[in-house]
Amino acid sequence: MVSMVACGGEQPPGPSPEWREVLKHKPAAVAPDASPEHKQIYADSVRAFVQKHPDHGRAREVWGMLQLEFADQLADAGRYQDAIRYYRSVLEHHPESEHARQGLAAAADRLAVTREKLLQLEKGMSYREVASLLGKPIPGWSTRHKRNGTTFEAWYYRARSGSIAGVYFRNGKVFAAEEESNSRLGRSAS
Repeated sequence: MVSMVACGGEQPPGPSPEWREVLKHKPAAVAPDASPEHKQIYADSVRAFVQKHPDHGRAREVWGMLQLEFADQLADAGRYQDAIRYYRSVLEHHPESEHARQGLAAAADRLAVTREKLLQLEKGMSYREVASLLGKPIPGWSTRHKRNGTTFEAWYYRARSGSIAGVYFRNGKVFAAEEESNSRLGRSAS
């Protein structure tokens, strides 16, 4: 887990000396120049504390926030299946979490694309516009090649139909899309 939420504050009743020990890792983890190792140490210490003291309300709250932030980062990286596991974990302990519910729904929606979403693609769309509509491809499901000064990139997605859909970019702009390897979609393919 490589990201932190600025959490902490007043000490709830219970194992306060141990909780204070966990919180000693927080300043290094939330500093603007925090290293991934500092963030990981803080996250691991919060998790270990929650496992040892599952009824400690503030620790559970902090752990839930850390899990949500990590789930968001996984989804942003196209790792939707991993993000779903974290959103579900938060919902087990905090079923009222709107953030977790919305994140879970968005990640589940991005596991596979629909024909309707593919048809919303237009020639000339940027990477950011495509990612906003379809999500980023799963890591490893994209390719990039340079030829004669032109950069070509292909992003592949699972389609709800069971096939593999492709979105193709030339110099960062969509020039074609396919719902299946042999079946081009209308608007962006022409």
